[in-house]
Amino acid sequence: MAGAFFQIGGKMETISIDIETYSENDLGKCGVYKYVQHPDFDILLFGYAVDGGDVRVVDLASGETLPEEVLTALTDETVTKWAFNSNFERVCLSEWLRRNHPEYFRSYSDEGDSVGDYLDPHGWKCSMVWSAYMGLPLSLAGAGAVLGLEEQKLKEGKDLIRYFCVPCKATKANGGRTRNLPEHDREKWKRFKSYNRRDVEVERSIQEKLRNFPVPDFVWEEFWLDQEINDRGILLDMDLVENAILLDGISKDKLSDSMKEITGLENPNSVAQMKQWLSSRGVETESLGKKDAARMIADRDMDEEVTEALKLRLQLAKSSVKKYQAMRSAVCRDGRARGMFQFLGANRSGRWAGRIIQLQNLPQNHMEDLEQARGLVKNGDYEALSMLYDSVPNVLSELIRTAFVSGDGNKLCVADFSAIEARVLSWLAGERWRMEVFVNNGDIYCASASAMFGVPVEKHGRNAELRQKGKIAELALGYGGSIGALKSMGALEMGLAEEELQPLVDSWRTANPNIVRFWWDVDRAVKKAVKQREPSVLRGIRFECRSGMLFITLPSGRRLAYVKPRIGENRFGGESVTYEGVGGTKKWERIESYGPKFVENIVQAISRDILCYAMRTLSHCRICAHVHDELIIECRKDASLDAICEQMGRTPPWAEGLVLRADGYETQFYKKD
Repeated sequence: MAGAFFQIGGKMETISIDIETYSENDLGKCGVYKYVQHPDFDILLFGYAVDGGDVRVVDLASGETLPEEVLTALTDETVTKWAFNSNFERVCLSEWLRRNHPEYFRSYSDEGDSVGDYLDPHGWKCSMVWSAYMGLPLSLAGAGAVLGLEEQKLKEGKDLIRYFCVPCKATKANGGRTRNLPEHDREKWKRFKSYNRRDVEVERSIQEKLRNFPVPDFVWEEFWLDQEINDRGILLDMDLVENAILLDGISKDKLSDSMKEITGLENPNSVAQMKQWLSSRGVETESLGKKDAARMIADRDMDEEVTEALKLRLQLAKSSVKKYQAMRSAVCRDGRARGMFQFLGANRSGRWAGRIIQLQNLPQNHMEDLEQARGLVKNGDYEALSMLYDSVPNVLSELIRTAFVSGDGNKLCVADFSAIEARVLSWLAGERWRMEVFVNNGDIYCASASAMFGVPVEKHGRNAELRQKGKIAELALGYGGSIGALKSMGALEMGLAEEELQPLVDSWRTANPNIVRFWWDVDRAVKKAVKQREPSVLRGIRFECRSGMLFITLPSGRRLAYVKPRIGENRFGGESVTYEGVGGTKKWERIESYGPKFVENIVQAISRDILCYAMRTLSHCRICAHVHDELIIECRKDASLDAICEQMGRTPPWAEGLVLRADGYETQFYKKD
């Protein structure tokens, strides 16, 4: 029988797995958790290799079966299951086992928890995580190419996946079928099996190539906790979601009608038509982007109809409904959205990347009557909503967060770190006055403004107008930023004059000499490692080059990895360090960096490690989501928020002297407190 188990006697230790699947749900839009819930979901091919042996492909679609030893291994935590993006294999196999071999399925859920449909992530490891840990691309083909593997992922795979793994369009030529099966093209099916086999080979080759740089055990433990959080998911208020989509459609129709009435245009959404209309009214503009439209609206000399048309255009441009549509696409049968977080998704810091709904970039809410507006949307009351609020799209945008809710009898406890990056940067650089501010629970923006301008600054008291300057300086200048950083943070829109910006930069740097010194100490340490191949340690951070990699070992013991570092020349003719990575173009390219930028990577990476420490401290709670430096926990009504914040604010043993603080709030729906 194809796929027969070949090992005799000894206990299986590892199994490398790659599967090919079919579902009518769109994986890219809904994520794997919703993908597997379609009734037509199935596993077509199961490629595997045991303990480094030959790769076997089990043709499940043609009636072959998995050996009993392999079925047993899937729920045996002592057998390490490897896959590239193992979350996909684990979730797919969870559903497939429950449907086809329920006697082999075993959940890891506690009573009342919502992770019950999935295999325990302990015992699973992911070569994509290993690649990410080493600064490599998050794709099997990309990682294989950078590592120069002899076994490359077969390039025809996308076409084969499109043929066998997703529904096809019914045509006369194909007899009106909506799915391609093996018998519809035996030659393609044969190549598809070869493709499946090759993926297992490439995945194993990545492991072999990286074997001298293992992922630390504590990072795997973080990964398993991440998988648990993704499995648990976060509950959605689908009445709110569906009615928000409905009201957005009504709103857009009415706004479009109003714009047509004012402009007389057939399609007022057309940039070209709108520019032509504006030109006919004496208004010339290169762009109709949000900033340009807002600038023109602020012009008091602007024609009243032009101003109104631009205001309507801004409302039409609101993309809030896309988040609601993503929620609708991703929601699972129990009303929860899962798989929102990509472990080590941010290449340079190891922070999480958002997936599907993208919780990391939700609009903020500033409405005082949030609950009232939420009630109107949930009930689909467009008339009341449009009567009480100037802009329906703005309301819908502010309510996006509130679609995430707690279950019956529970509440959400939301806790986050106060000024975590500012605290970590001050601690690393030894900027004592800033650390004193944190020890005394002071306001860093006021303290920064006071240090910059030499006068006392109080949030709602003396020299309060200077706090905003302290705030924008803190947000823009901590990592070597200058005038450009202040502008990109909106300094001019906040009322600062162009001539104020350079003095602001100078004042901040004068007030923070140890931070400035730390930037260039890091710059020298990196260059020493790259040029002289000499390791050095700076404030508990180790810099070294070996095997064509620059490694920066953080106080936690986690490493940042930079591929193929070398000394280059920057645009000013000076010396800089370059390395290979995923750049701003989202492509693999050579990236230029320097001291302050490496400091930003280090500070954000340490902040991420502190969040991980807090997550593990609070792992007995049901963490259902996290956003930047914030944890969202679904818990019983009698759970103590103070206890959660106290535990979250504990300083890790490897960060002695760092002062942390966590604050939080309780709510039935998520919001920006």
